[in-house]
Amino acid sequence: MPSMDAVVKVFCVHTEPNFSLPWQRKRQYSSSSSGFIIGGRRVLTNAHSVEHYTQVKLKKRGSDTKYLATVLAIGTECDIAMLTVEDDEFWKGVSPVEFGSLPALQDAVTVVGYPIGGDTISVTSGVVSRIEILSYVHGSTELLGLQIDAAINSGNSGGPAFNDKGKCVGIAFQSLKHEDVENIGYVIPTPVINHFIQDYEKSGEYTGFPILAIEWQKMENPDLRKAMGMKSDQKGVRIRRVEPTAPEYEFLQSSDIVLSFDGVDIANDGTVPFRHGERIGFSYLVSQKYTGEKAHVKVLRNSKVLEFNIKLATHKRLIPAHIKGKPPSYYIVAGFVFMAVSVPYLRSEYGKEYEYDAPVKLLDKHLHAMAQSPDEQLVVVSQVLVADINIGYEEIVNIQVLAFNGKTIKNLKHLATMVEACSEEFLKFDMDYEQLVVLETKTAKAATQDILTTHCIPSAISEDLKT
Repeated sequence: MPSMDAVVKVFCVHTEPNFSLPWQRKRQYSSSSSGFIIGGRRVLTNAHSVEHYTQVKLKKRGSDTKYLATVLAIGTECDIAMLTVEDDEFWKGVSPVEFGSLPALQDAVTVVGYPIGGDTISVTSGVVSRIEILSYVHGSTELLGLQIDAAINSGNSGGPAFNDKGKCVGIAFQSLKHEDVENIGYVIPTPVINHFIQDYEKSGEYTGFPILAIEWQKMENPDLRKAMGMKSDQKGVRIRRVEPTAPEYEFLQSSDIVLSFDGVDIANDGTVPFRHGERIGFSYLVSQKYTGEKAHVKVLRNSKVLEFNIKLATHKRLIPAHIKGKPPSYYIVAGFVFMAVSVPYLRSEYGKEYEYDAPVKLLDKHLHAMAQSPDEQLVVVSQVLVADINIGYEEIVNIQVLAFNGKTIKNLKHLATMVEACSEEFLKFDMDYEQLVVLETKTAKAATQDILTTHCIPSAISEDLKT
């Protein structure tokens, strides 16, 4: 296979944000994974291989030199990153990988990469065991994925999967570690890879995969369909609610029946036809579009068919799934550390199993709440740095702050601005679970500096909130 020479080993040094001490970063660590060369002097690998990178180096097969790489784009949702190398020496004598089409079931695939603990290339082969919409572990979006019956170990991730003609049909990205399953690996297929590359070429950066910002319900019950005024030949799904911050909010309403998307009819179980004799969830159609593109949506409202052209956008969550490489925002007054909640924050506080271990109120917001305005954040007291001023408040950990001096809090910046500008006698914070925190304004602000000095904290407010 001539294309194996295009597979490179990726060395990355990461410094992750530190959510328990947001004014600094965690200790750096290094990792190695695989990547491969594509046309236009570019290299593809997994997004998680270069997440929070401080330095990325690449090594070609059979070479002894590591070349410094520049990260062009990181697509967290689809778990793909694009790199390039300035040094001309790196590009000599390599021919880029060519992409093939989506493989059929039972097609042979070969995953090539550099597994952990070795500098030589390794080849694992398997067959495509299914093709479906997957929830990507490192992302937050549901995209098309291939399942193969070959285990992918963590060093292999980012390496290409080839078909029997030597064309690349995907990128290896995760394996299933479960008691009952052995030898299952997942591959990011070419439609997702091409979307990522074209998105970058169109806009010079990664803009993401759009979604139809609705929650929907299946319409498989005949009585439900009758009550909704659907004729016997009409099929579709019922909208439960629409994201208030999304462009769809102007057009679609709760209890509308979505009949078709871009001219493709949606079945009562939310699937659409996909290749000969298979069906797939209709979110597949949405994820093939680009951010800002228009989609033609047909709905049934009060027994009338309405048609809309809706501009699609990416998902704006109340609790974001990623903080795009930026350090976390924080604000400190009188030892109270205020932060905005994100999924990485929950993961850092409660571990991998955060969906079981985090407080129920935060989980409820994470799974069900929708942002009411584009800049809304969920603000919590992350911890209380103990000092004389905050006696009795030490137990407050990860409890949401709802209002300050009677005004509802929109986001962290809003809270910081209000507290800084406060000239009333007391600072009153209304917390979740009906708790109340009261501090005397003058003494609280005076105590802040001493607390910062004690804990070696450079500033009471993170850089991004200062502007």
